[in-house]
Amino acid sequence: MSGGARLTLCATAATFMAACALLPLVDLATWIFQAAFLLVVQAGVGALTRRVPLARPLTVAVQALVTLMLLTLLFAHAQAIGGVLPGPEAFRHFGELLQAGGDDVGRFAIPAPLSDGIRLMLVGGVLVIGLAVDALAVTFRSAAPAGLPLLALYSVAAGLSHGSADWLWFLLAAGGYLLLLLAEGRDRLSQWGRVFGGTARSPGGAAESAADAVAPIRTGRRIGALALGIALVVPLALPALDGGLLGPTGTGGGVGSGGGGTISAVNPLVSLQNSLNQPEDREVMSYRTNSKDTQDLYLRIVSLDEFDGTTWRPAKRSIIDVPSPFPSPRGLGADVRRTEIRTNIAAAGWYAQDWLPLPYPATKVDISGRWRYEPVGRTLVGDHDQTTRGKKYGVESLIVQPTAEQLANAPTAPSELRREFTRVPSSLPAIVEKTALRVTEGASNDYQRAVKLQDYFAVSGGFTYNTEVQAGSGSSAIARFLKDKEGFCVHFSFSMAAMARTLGIPARVAVGFTPGSPQADGRMSVGLRDAHAWPELYFEGVGWTRFEPTPNRGTAPDYTRDDTPAGDPSNPAAPSEAASSQPSAGQPSASDNCPAAERKLGGCSNTAPAVIGASGGDGPPFGTIALVALGVLLVVLVPLLPMLWRRRVRAVRLGSSGRTDGDAAARTLAAWLEVTDTAWDHGIAPDESKTPRKAAARIVRVGKLDQVAADSVHRVAAAVEQVLYAPRPQPTAGLGDDVRRLEQGLRAKASRSARLRATLAPRSTVRVAWSLSQRWAELGSRWTARRSTLLRRARRPSGQES
Repeated sequence: MSGGARLTLCATAATFMAACALLPLVDLATWIFQAAFLLVVQAGVGALTRRVPLARPLTVAVQALVTLMLLTLLFAHAQAIGGVLPGPEAFRHFGELLQAGGDDVGRFAIPAPLSDGIRLMLVGGVLVIGLAVDALAVTFRSAAPAGLPLLALYSVAAGLSHGSADWLWFLLAAGGYLLLLLAEGRDRLSQWGRVFGGTARSPGGAAESAADAVAPIRTGRRIGALALGIALVVPLALPALDGGLLGPTGTGGGVGSGGGGTISAVNPLVSLQNSLNQPEDREVMSYRTNSKDTQDLYLRIVSLDEFDGTTWRPAKRSIIDVPSPFPSPRGLGADVRRTEIRTNIAAAGWYAQDWLPLPYPATKVDISGRWRYEPVGRTLVGDHDQTTRGKKYGVESLIVQPTAEQLANAPTAPSELRREFTRVPSSLPAIVEKTALRVTEGASNDYQRAVKLQDYFAVSGGFTYNTEVQAGSGSSAIARFLKDKEGFCVHFSFSMAAMARTLGIPARVAVGFTPGSPQADGRMSVGLRDAHAWPELYFEGVGWTRFEPTPNRGTAPDYTRDDTPAGDPSNPAAPSEAASSQPSAGQPSASDNCPAAERKLGGCSNTAPAVIGASGGDGPPFGTIALVALGVLLVVLVPLLPMLWRRRVRAVRLGSSGRTDGDAAARTLAAWLEVTDTAWDHGIAPDESKTPRKAAARIVRVGKLDQVAADSVHRVAAAVEQVLYAPRPQPTAGLGDDVRRLEQGLRAKASRSARLRATLAPRSTVRVAWSLSQRWAELGSRWTARRSTLLRRARRPSGQES
């Protein structure tokens, strides 16, 4: 295999290995096979154009053109000329796909669904990186800078996904890059001669050429080390998007050092749906409260107050130090009835996310750690990787109990609040506002409109609660939900908030947990399937007010129900409606004997106890323990492989001398090879263009060896010359001891870092890569010869034998 073909193969392999780091970002891996096939085609085009040969920039241009045509065939063949040539329609379609992909990236938690937009971003991104790597490493013969695009590919993937297998993707990406560097180093050295074995291609000037060749190798090592170091550091500075707001390993968006800063967060839609559909309702947290009624004690995580027509997300806002106590809730008048309560919450040890679940509105929080306060949403967010994992904290909060009359007589909200929280994008389908006007027809104030919207979704509109439906995306998602009338809490809350805004009512969406289930020991248990979203509407004099449009989830507030007097508490001794009479998703499931129709209407009670996943007796499964143990073993073992390989090779070379003269000659040559490799490990590169005697003198001179070590090297050199040139070679005793004395002499003169490098990362281990490359070339030659033989036999006329 030629040097160019070897470099092309290594460049393609390095790009593919780095691209594997993107696999955890999406839930399907089919795109990687498409990317691999297109990478091979792209590399093959480059190899063919270099053989023509074309000018280097022209080679890159041809590869880029073919890559564009391949992407057109894969993603925009219907809009292309002849299905392959991209025209204006094809480029317009690419733009639409990229925009949709960008929206999906911001909307979905990791792993995201493999939409066409995301697939184009993944495959196209890998091909662009592959083109850059192939151009730098092969076309322009500079492999070390090719690590920068590989670094970009890995860093983006590692920054977006912090999974348990991140170390594996790093090893793959780093291994591909090092393979590329080794291949380029071998190719460079082959241009001036076979330094480590064989004869030079051109007579004379070997030493000078060696120096010239070693310089770029050293530069490559430095760039490689720098790139690998950056690859470890850069992901730490990128935002983590895995898990969303409700994911057990999520790392939301808190930044700042105590004197300011901002926060932003990803949309929790997919993560919330995943939580609702978990097969096991693991306990997220438990709490005790002095409230006599827990049915309204929703634990709120964050508010989604920015609506772009496609989805709701938290706005980017300033954060401050946590005040004690919190300022009075905005808009809450003194004449509104309220009850102060105390709640002590304990988060599960596995539940780690930035946002702190709190009853709303909280007035004071007692918690240890680094937390910051966002005043508009009245939320706490972790600072500098602070999470909820295993946290125990106390919260003082208010149960606000307005009357229907107070809400109906609420004055107009302040203009600045109305501007922000009634903003509706032009892309929102007209059917949303039309439906809102139709449903609220006859209402005389915003309160009556809000209640009519809630009842339309929860009671009279014929909607069905179903967590298995697709969440949907795009500006038509709400319109599709209004038509299909099937969804889960995200659909109901998003739709009601959007419709309220079209009516001029300030609205936002809150995400958190329903109150949970009462336990025998007096505490409340909140599970994964208690995850919930609900709309909050603003009424001046009352403030942000919860509504519950989702059927069979949580409880509708007293002030929105005609049949319950405002402020009438339920019996504290009896389970709340959310925990008993309605099949809350926080409980594992309704009875299997319950008919589907009755379960849909909330007529089946759940008598099974909640499944608690936080018990310390279960522990992780054996498979997880085994995988973690294997991962730790690999992390420890892989860096030691060069040292172990080198020790093994030294033991074989310096073993017994054998019984025959042939064995003795082989052992002598092996001892000489060990001399050159030992010197190489200590920084003296071998130069096999010299005779053994001159090579020994060079090792003694460069290594500044003492007399004992110098005599040992010369004895081994003399033994090699005797084996090579004597008519009847005679074995020489004590060569193993001579080699060991040489090593001792070199280590005595080397610095501590040089000794450490020679032990842990010996330079001579590069022979492994060369050996594999040589065997691959031999296999290729054998296959070529075999194929030629088969072709000759196939062309031979019948009846003829060789």
